Amino acid sequence: MYENVALVGATGAVGSICRQLLEERQFPFKTIKFLASARSAGTKLTFKGEEHTVEELRPEAFEGVGLVIASTPDDVSAEFAPWAVERGAVVVDESGYWRMKANVPLVVPEVNPEAIEKHEGIIASPNCSTTQMVVAMKPLHDAARIKRVIVSTYQATSGAGVSGERELEESSRASLAGQPYKNKTFAHPIAFNLIPQIGSPKHQGYTSEEMKMVYETRKIFNDDSIRVCPTCVRAPVTNCHSESILVETERKLTVEQARKLFEDFSGITVLDDLAAGLYPLPLSCSGKDDVFVGRIREDLSCDNGIAFWCVSDNLRKGAATNAVQVAELLVRSQATV
Repeated sequence: MYENVALVGATGAVGSICRQLLEERQFPFKTIKFLASARSAGTKLTFKGEEHTVEELRPEAFEGVGLVIASTPDDVSAEFAPWAVERGAVVVDESGYWRMKANVPLVVPEVNPEAIEKHEGIIASPNCSTTQMVVAMKPLHDAARIKRVIVSTYQATSGAGVSGERELEESSRASLAGQPYKNKTFAHPIAFNLIPQIGSPKHQGYTSEEMKMVYETRKIFNDDSIRVCPTCVRAPVTNCHSESILVETERKLTVEQARKLFEDFSGITVLDDLAAGLYPLPLSCSGKDDVFVGRIREDLSCDNGIAFWCVSDNLRKGAATNAVQVAELLVRSQATV
């Protein structure tokens, strides 16, 4: 057990879910502190029935802390994580800053739990769109080795933060009322629309969000030969990312075999009855920690292809839940030393 724990970004959307999960999952600790920017310092939070005052994020705040769970922007993480490591803490970080650093494991507990053993003080949690995809890929990869992935994402506005959710609601109301609305968070109107760009132009016509899925998938599976072709789209959905995924495997899998592999895998829930209209939907998957899979079918364009639909709560499994699960892995690994 890490006796003293700190939660960084405690007042944010993901940080709030982390607090909830730490309480619900009875995460072990003796003391816990909540850290945030100077703007949020002094805020009162209730955790396990007790009131806590949010402290300002500064180097001295990590004295005596053994474990840090953090949800902050990249530039904030780049600055504070070394403060914590220098004082002996292990940092589970949800920002994008550390993910592709060679000495930082990128971990999804259902996929590569063994990677935590290689940490040097920081463990990264992947991008939300990557996380749900690799969980769904894992049982198929173990059974038949995935060679290629084609994925199109339909990503919720909550992935852009509270401002993204607010813009969807406000612009939808304005559109229905026939009133003008000036979008601020997104480059184009999001109400009743799709935006086929998330992130900046990055590589040969792909965006930064899309290239994250390429690089992170390969790092998590420790296999640079896996080919990934992503298209990331912002959708007018409040919460939960949806993904249309096609995988090509070395060995052929039937639909029945793929379904059984999904059903037997911890962390995946199968909802797959097309005739009954049963498949994962953002509305029904929101607030849940599993990755949901449905519409499982053989690819009509290649011999060893399986296509499926995948939905997951991007604020939970895509961010908060994965980080807490990584922290739980650390606790268990410490107990076995």
